[in-house]
Amino acid sequence: MTQMREGFKAGLAFTIPTFALGASFGVLAEPRMGAAAAIVMSVVVFAGAAQFASVSVLAAGGGVASAVTAGLLINARFLPMGLALAPALRGGPLRRAAEGQAMVDASWALANRGDGRFDRDVMIGATIPQAACWWTGTALGALGGSLIGDPQALGLDAMFPAFYLALLVGEMDLRQTFASALLGAAIALCLVPFAPPGIPVVAASAAALLGLWER
Repeated sequence: MTQMREGFKAGLAFTIPTFALGASFGVLAEPRMGAAAAIVMSVVVFAGAAQFASVSVLAAGGGVASAVTAGLLINARFLPMGLALAPALRGGPLRRAAEGQAMVDASWALANRGDGRFDRDVMIGATIPQAACWWTGTALGALGGSLIGDPQALGLDAMFPAFYLALLVGEMDLRQTFASALLGAAIALCLVPFAPPGIPVVAASAAALLGLWER
């Protein structure tokens, strides 16, 4: 329980941007799918980048299949992350699957011990306040979007890259992770101009294979 409390405290640092991003998603998603669907999506999917990608496709006139595909491509990054986390999870398949739902970017990074191991309790604790703020923010944005206005006018569109930059800086204290970050950024920048949404993110994750070289 001590580690879970520490994780909870660490996760509080991400609650304000998570709430703001959730509200932004609610505002953008409500005209495309309705308030109820936007809230349910946040509860069930609980993956900001994938949800924004799906809504962007719908806003551009794409179909449901294209929107789902974009979200799946973005969330494909959780496959290698899940493989790294798996040894830290407990119990049988159902319990491990349930615990794995707590894996979000910030919590995964906070739980990383830096030696290839992860602290399960820290991850779960850190996700609790973030999940509450994401769900609450989405509901506020979807139900009261007229009061919030245009997210871009408030600068909320800049919060997403700032959020991930904060995670990246915390992981760049080692030569290996620094090199992976630079390579991943280079791959993504090269692919963004012409690759479909989601592909640059998935391809950039290949930079993590540098860790195998070090071993």
